[in-house]
Amino acid sequence: MSKGRVLIVDDEDAVAESLCDLLAADGYETVAEADGVAGLKRVEEFLPAVVVTDIVMPRMDGFGLLREIHSRYPETAVILLTGQGSIEMAVRAIQEEGAFHYFEKPIDMNKLSLVVERAIEYAEARRENQALRRQLRDRGAFGELVGKSDSMRQIYHLIEQVAPSSASVLITGESGTGKELVARTIHNLSPRKTAQFVAINCSAIPETLMESELFGYEKGAFTGAASRRQGCFEIANGGTLLLDEIAEMPTLLQAKLLRVLEERSVRRLGSTQEIPIDVRLLAATNKNPQEAVDVGGLREDLFYRLNVITIELPPLRERKDDLPLLAQHLVTQLSEKHNRPAHFLSQPALQVLQSHSWPGNVRELRNAIERAVIICSGEEIERHHLAPYPVDQRRRVRSEDTLSLPVGTPIEEVERQMIMRTLQKTDNNKTRAAELLGISLKTLHNKLRLYRERGQLPIAGLRNAD
Repeated sequence: MSKGRVLIVDDEDAVAESLCDLLAADGYETVAEADGVAGLKRVEEFLPAVVVTDIVMPRMDGFGLLREIHSRYPETAVILLTGQGSIEMAVRAIQEEGAFHYFEKPIDMNKLSLVVERAIEYAEARRENQALRRQLRDRGAFGELVGKSDSMRQIYHLIEQVAPSSASVLITGESGTGKELVARTIHNLSPRKTAQFVAINCSAIPETLMESELFGYEKGAFTGAASRRQGCFEIANGGTLLLDEIAEMPTLLQAKLLRVLEERSVRRLGSTQEIPIDVRLLAATNKNPQEAVDVGGLREDLFYRLNVITIELPPLRERKDDLPLLAQHLVTQLSEKHNRPAHFLSQPALQVLQSHSWPGNVRELRNAIERAVIICSGEEIERHHLAPYPVDQRRRVRSEDTLSLPVGTPIEEVERQMIMRTLQKTDNNKTRAAELLGISLKTLHNKLRLYRERGQLPIAGLRNAD
């Protein structure tokens, strides 16, 4: 089975033949052409994953072929072969025109084989990237939401149904699942989309300021009120107001909010005048709303007033099928935001993302992608760009990797048993054990010497595996 298609373009028959033989022996399907014009025609027919081309050739040189390939087949990787006088040009081609690699003649065949293997992986990643972008464009996005899992499609359908109305919507889900994005999507798909969308986080505003933020105030209403100020209801008049983390709002203020919703008017602090409002109210919470009612955090009458339609967002760990699309969407979005070259994720990087449980949901994923985009200097985000997200921090720990001790065990004994268990785990390799314990090798030797003097060294035949 072929490992991939490679096109060799070189006007020296001996070079082209030897490269074809080498790569064919490594499992690649190879063909050769003698110049850029013939090479470009063969690209159209052969559709190689990688093109290895000389720079100096008749009719069309390697740089011209590189530009044509990247214009027509951007997922194809191009490796340049250079003579002594064209090395500087080849480096510039990599930096400015996207060549994958260059080799100076005479060619190190072993290194070429390794680079072609990496180029095949690169080309495959780019093809997957193009497919993801098509899916994202054609099927994977709804407004500002991304995902094509069954749970997300159900949410899209519900949003389509509720967006045209003025009904209140209660959006629930864990922190970071995208509750505000759902609210924005509802607004953007509603007849109110040309008016203001205003979002206020009820848990982020001090209780003493919450009422003035919502309803506004008149000049002199309290110390520091130097001028009149509109509240969120007035600012959102004709549009949509999202009250995020509604269960964190003080219960006394919830009663005033209920009055506003029923009378459809607000009164600024320090005023006796009622101001008519036409606002669609959306509310969100990361708590179970019924439980919030049961414990007194959310007024029951307000809950029933808000809970005309409920949209429950699943955590990211329950819709892992959406992660490739979502990650690619974030890479594209954040690369544009920060003007960075990153365009797609390598397969190992995507595997790292899929292995994590994402307790912080989409917000945590966005932070991980944003960090990777900023520090990545090339087009492809690699595994190491995603630190500190290399493993699922909540993964199950095997029983042999744990140590259970009764409460009240002296600290020195806890330390000794931890050292002994770690040495067992590392097959008595002291250097590795010291690394795992976060201590120096000298400290470990001193501890073991002390245990030996006290007769506390149970491991028979402990060897110096340093």
